[in-house]
Amino acid sequence: MGNKSPAPPAVRLLAEPLRWRLIGELAGFDRRVGELVVALGAPQNLVSYHLRQLRTGGLVTARRSSFDARETYYHLDLTRCADALAATGAALHPALALRPDPTVTAEADRPVRRRVRVLFLCTGNSARSPIAAALLRHHGRAWVDAASAGSHPKPLHPGAVRVLREEYGIDLADHRPTHLHTLTGQRFDHVISLCDKVREICPEFPGHPEPVHWSIHDPTDITGGANAGDAALRGVARELDTRIRYLLPVLATSHQPEEEKES
Repeated sequence: MGNKSPAPPAVRLLAEPLRWRLIGELAGFDRRVGELVVALGAPQNLVSYHLRQLRTGGLVTARRSSFDARETYYHLDLTRCADALAATGAALHPALALRPDPTVTAEADRPVRRRVRVLFLCTGNSARSPIAAALLRHHGRAWVDAASAGSHPKPLHPGAVRVLREEYGIDLADHRPTHLHTLTGQRFDHVISLCDKVREICPEFPGHPEPVHWSIHDPTDITGGANAGDAALRGVARELDTRIRYLLPVLATSHQPEEEKES
């Protein structure tokens, strides 16, 4: 019995080599066009064309930089990618439609050489970065230490406390805003900036690779009252929760014992 149905959209979309390389560049970082041009060694008009194709296909989203509105950050929607790939597998054979939650993969539960330290940065350390650190701790990996800091610390936003308590059962009330410069001498395995402004001024931390950037809009910069603010915070918390669930297997894979890697 042959499969005579047309190839799923994801197959047609990702079969183009440059688009495949593009999503590889976007898998861990949010990138600007100029950065993608340098990474791929391709002309800007060609990179922009393929980004439009990926956006039309729903795999990539775009957001204006809060640091420079002339710039746009592109983000790979890993959940949409997983759904598209699962649909592709199902089109070939029903048994290939299964897709596990990334937080319960074998990689996420492998032992690691030592505790992994992750630092999240934003401007005020009042919403985005404390939410991210709390969610990473919430997912229950005993080998992860999560911290947060800001370039211009402000008091914790009450909506962030309310949303995390109501949506995730997390108590954030004890968080105290921290200035990022008080942590610059400390060693972190992963530094993740959540704010376009902080990315531009992020100091160097000893012993860590290039900081990862997730371009997350500031949910506290919302007009319309508490309801609008809480809706924005819920949206940001959901986005961070999704990104963190996909981050955990990456942390485990990059820090597992050498004998595990060799096997």
